[in-house]
Amino acid sequence: MEKRKEWGNRTHPWRGTKLSFFSFRIGNRTIKTAIGTAISIFIAQQLGLMYYAAAGIITILCIQVTVKQSFRTAINRFLASLLGIGLGVVWFKVLGFTPLALLVTILVFMPLAVRVKIQEGFVTCMVVLMHLYAEERTDLAFIANELSILVIGVGVALLVNLYMPSLERELKAMQQRVEDNFIKILKEFSYYLRHGESTWDGRELIETTSLLEQAIKLASRDVENRLGRGDDYYRSYFVMREKQFELLERMMPIVSTLNSQVPQGLQIADFLDHLSDSVHPGNTAYRFLDQLRLMRQEIKETPLPQTREEFETRAALFYLLREIENYLYIKHELGKNRDDSSGKKQREAAVSKSKG
Repeated sequence: MEKRKEWGNRTHPWRGTKLSFFSFRIGNRTIKTAIGTAISIFIAQQLGLMYYAAAGIITILCIQVTVKQSFRTAINRFLASLLGIGLGVVWFKVLGFTPLALLVTILVFMPLAVRVKIQEGFVTCMVVLMHLYAEERTDLAFIANELSILVIGVGVALLVNLYMPSLERELKAMQQRVEDNFIKILKEFSYYLRHGESTWDGRELIETTSLLEQAIKLASRDVENRLGRGDDYYRSYFVMREKQFELLERMMPIVSTLNSQVPQGLQIADFLDHLSDSVHPGNTAYRFLDQLRLMRQEIKETPLPQTREEFETRAALFYLLREIENYLYIKHELGKNRDDSSGKKQREAAVSKSKG
């Protein structure tokens, strides 16, 4: 089972294709940004606020990829603007409405903002400060105008960004692709242990690496789109598969060295065949762990190797068994943790119901 050189030169179906100039897709974030900007400016304009267009700018700055990220950004920008207004009022009073006052305000603002981790609100803060500077006003009426613009811009951004399309379909599709690749890899391992050769090109190994990376990012985004403590099943699942995949990669060179067709190798090949038939989201790892322990005990009770080649093969088989055991434990732990979590939720629901 050797990796062919053409792995690195394998082409992908989307490479080399050209998109028409008129072929484009408008994403959800773009649509929400456009709608939110228009609504913010409309509200601010109807309220007769000065610099009402700034509400649209603040909305654009606050709409992020995920709901939780939008809330964090909105809070940071609002707090940064409050800090900027406070510093601006002080230094404009002391130094007048001069470039020197702006210089000092920015120099004082940045260290403080970094200290309290609201530095991403720098741009929003500068928008408000420039309004104060341009109008040469720090009276309560004008500050109320600026705070109103902030509230409108931030509030509309949060409301618009509450809608996030479900990623369930994409995550399920990725889950299926990962499991299909795992099945193929385990089947090929089994085939090689039986026959000592294989024409497999290892495409699934390369594909799974990038697939898991994309899946973990998408699952993390899905969690970030849920307010409160959302279910992170898919993220936990793909992280688990990533750990298992690292073990599969470590198994490959071990399997490729087992050229001697010994009975123990055929026994492990049968085990891998059964294991590949059970690659799915459910937790059946405990059954295979029991079978693995029995198989290991049976192999230990067989006569000792008579030749050096048999000894090296037996050692490699035991090492392979240990890696398979680690592979199963990773899945078993995820299933056990989810069962514990589910049981805890059920108990809490029962207690709540009894109190009611």
